[in-house]
Amino acid sequence: MSTSVMWFRRDLRLADNPALLAACDADEVVPLFVIDPALWKPSGRVRRRYLLDSLRALDESLGGALVVRQGDPRTVLPKVAREVSATSVHHAADYGPYGARRDEEVAEALGEVDVEVAVLGSPYAVAPGRITNGSGSPYKVYSAFQRAWAEHGWRQPVDAPTGVTWADLDSHRWPDAALPGDMEIVAAGEKAAHRTWETFRDDGLADYDDARNIPGGEGSSRMSTYLKWGEIHPRTILADLARKRSAAAETYRKEIAWREFYADVLFNNPDSARQDYNKAFSAMEYDDPGEGFEAWRKGETGYPIVDAGMRQLAATGFMHNRVRMITASFLVKDLHVWWRHGARHFMDLLADGDVASNQHGWQWMAGSGTDAAPYFRIFNPTTQGKKFDPDGTYVRRWVPELADVPAKQIHEPQDVAGYPEPIVDHKEEREESLRRYEKVKNNKS
Repeated sequence: MSTSVMWFRRDLRLADNPALLAACDADEVVPLFVIDPALWKPSGRVRRRYLLDSLRALDESLGGALVVRQGDPRTVLPKVAREVSATSVHHAADYGPYGARRDEEVAEALGEVDVEVAVLGSPYAVAPGRITNGSGSPYKVYSAFQRAWAEHGWRQPVDAPTGVTWADLDSHRWPDAALPGDMEIVAAGEKAAHRTWETFRDDGLADYDDARNIPGGEGSSRMSTYLKWGEIHPRTILADLARKRSAAAETYRKEIAWREFYADVLFNNPDSARQDYNKAFSAMEYDDPGEGFEAWRKGETGYPIVDAGMRQLAATGFMHNRVRMITASFLVKDLHVWWRHGARHFMDLLADGDVASNQHGWQWMAGSGTDAAPYFRIFNPTTQGKKFDPDGTYVRRWVPELADVPAKQIHEPQDVAGYPEPIVDHKEEREESLRRYEKVKNNKS
């Protein structure tokens, strides 16, 4: 009787999972998830809790057969394989800096006990490193990458396995993970992912072009968390989009390409998770995080759209994408704090916290990332609020002190009891940001 091990990681689903399908060629399968201290400990509180919720959903879909072990995968995988006399371990590829190195070492450890490793699939429609330009180099600009990515294409989704015999094996005790404060996060799991996608596809996609930038509405798909944890694969979404010929479907497809572009950039530049992609910005003058940073974290800057975003993050583990850009711009360009401090705060609280997307999204806003001429992009938080939340719906939801302020004043409130005055003057800080950038630009030349 043959036994295989399916090592789940960022693919917490049964459908469209090539590694799982291949593992199910054996007579019985051990569905395994390893809680790796190297990932668990630095993970944000919200991601730890969401992961446990997703694992419970996966366990339910497996009829209670999920095996959860804690420890270093380099020792856990060989031990599990020996326990069940497995001849193979199956998993998807990991292209992150830590994950790729870990997988090589796990394969070496399994080879020492004569267990075959089969790597199939990845969290992406097109695996990082696969798309290169005419000279064989990775793309540095999104627009060129997106065109090559679309031309390259991707495989069609595969069905979930049926008639599988899951091996009976004990789990370790699952860890606890409490959410901060009174936070409430979205429902986790493959069923929730498909339900959310199908609702958006049928009811929201048609308006996506315009509605996606309005934080007070329901125009965003809210799929980022499910994609982060692999509760749905981007191929599944792309297959649905291929049946549509609308501009909105094309816009959504390009948003998926952004996710894959940043994964490709990180794969080719692993140090960009912690340092500026554009090394010239190592000379940028930044201020140490201080009272302004704390006011930003708490949503008490006196700029309503910024404060609403930071409070939404603290309450839900999510922030609307347009507001992510606004809050990031405020921290880096108005408070002159290095993007890493903001990125770390986001990773602590975002359920969809993904290293590639988060770090490079922050660098896009900071000007040190992949954009060709980015630093002059300094968002005015007041005009951004007026443009994208004109009636104040979003601000009123998350900043109750401003609930009764008229729409024409809500983004420039004055003397509202309990709400702070602006902690900085945006016009002055914009000029200061440009002054600091000129020093970097002069150093480059």
